[in-house]
Amino acid sequence: MSRRKLHKWSIDFTGIGRPKGEKALVQLNTDLRKPMGYNEDATVARHDDKEDSPDTQKLIDKRSWDIALGPLKQIPMNFFIMWMAGNSISIFPIMMVGMMFFRPFQALISIQATFGTIEGSSSYLQKAVYILGNIVCLVLAVYKCQVMGILPTHSSDWLAFVEAQHRMEWSGGGAAL
Repeated sequence: MSRRKLHKWSIDFTGIGRPKGEKALVQLNTDLRKPMGYNEDATVARHDDKEDSPDTQKLIDKRSWDIALGPLKQIPMNFFIMWMAGNSISIFPIMMVGMMFFRPFQALISIQATFGTIEGSSSYLQKAVYILGNIVCLVLAVYKCQVMGILPTHSSDWLAFVEAQHRMEWSGGGAAL
C-alpha cells in the first residue's frame, strides 16, 4: 500500500493519521457481519501519486493564479464605476471612492489568509502580482479623488493666507436662455 501525500486541506477518513483514542473508536465494531454483495477478494483501483500529482498540482496552480489575478481583473470594472459615479461631490461618488480605497486595503491586510491554503512553486510571484493589482486599484482611487477635487494639491488648500487659483477660462454647454 503506497503512502499518499496529503495536502493541508485534505481529510483522511481511514483513521491512519488519528490519535490512538479516535482510532480505537473506528476499530471498535469489528464483529459486524459483512454487507450483502461485499467481496474481500475484489481489489479497488487506487490512483498512485505519480498519476494524480500533476493534475492536482495543475489545478492548485490554476486556482492560485485565479486568486492572484483577481485584483487586476477588477480594474476595468473600477474604471466603469469611476465613469458612472461622475465628478460631483455627493454621497454616491464619495461612497464609490471609499469602497475603492477600502477593498484593496482590506485585501492587502488579509493576504496571508488569502494565500494560506495555496501550495505551489510560484506562490511568491503570485503574491507579488496580487499586491501589484491591489496597489493599482489604490492608485485608481487616488486618481478619482484628484479628479473630483478632494485632494489638497495646491498650496492654497493648506495655507489660509495663499490665494486660491483662478481659472483663466470657463467653458460649458447647453442652450442659452
